[in-house]
Amino acid sequence: MVIIERQIQKVRSGKWSELEELDKKFTAIESQLGFPATRRCRSLVGGLTTDMLIIERQWESFAALEAAYEKVLADPEHQALSEALDPIVESQQIEFYLPLT
Repeated sequence: MVIIERQIQKVRSGKWSELEELDKKFTAIESQLGFPATRRCRSLVGGLTTDMLIIERQWESFAALEAAYEKVLADPEHQALSEALDPIVESQQIEFYLPLT
């Protein structure tokens, strides 16, 4: 069963370029640990403000998602990057969806 993961992050003012550099490092580590590629969008118009980043990825199953997150949570390099994210991202929300078609 395919699962779509969506992360919604509120980026602190003036921190977009720092976030871009950090995201390159996250992508390198996560791809080695079995994470699928992401699609990243910045909110432009709608219910979210323009300081919001939306990150989506599609998983082949919830089991694959869980296995990859177990690896990443045990990875010291990823943990250090997560700590470096704290002064850049004000808040984060993670959602999971089941595609209908």
